[in-house]
Amino acid sequence: MAANTQPISPIAPAESWNTTPLVGANTALDGTGTVGTIITAGPNGTRVPRVRIVHRGANVATVLRIFENNGLTNATPGNNNLIAEITIATVAALSQVAAPIFYDLWLNIILKPGYKLLYTIGTAVATGHSVSAPDAGDY
Repeated sequence: MAANTQPISPIAPAESWNTTPLVGANTALDGTGTVGTIITAGPNGTRVPRVRIVHRGANVATVLRIFENNGLTNATPGNNNLIAEITIATVAALSQVAAPIFYDLWLNIILKPGYKLLYTIGTAVATGHSVSAPDAGDY
């Protein structure tokens, strides 16, 4: 079988953000428990260059963990793979004179059809975070 010698590019932007921010701590390190979904891959797979995170208001520091899930229940640890972590600093309040910190976590991965990117936070926070994959594209 011949190898593909032509690069492929996504054909359409992918919908990719958490509609309900997580505020409760999840100390499981295997992707089980309460998780947020960042993106679900389309029928031909989805390219995800990065994940962007920003506070939605005042929050304490936490670690945000990103898991690749095979499209099945995240309650089974074997369906999840920890692929990245990032420490998110405390923010006292959003300001009208200073921009919040945006965290870009570069992944540069391709999700297989139906696979998901999930996330958890390690400590409880007050307002949660916007977590998105703004450059994601479906094949």
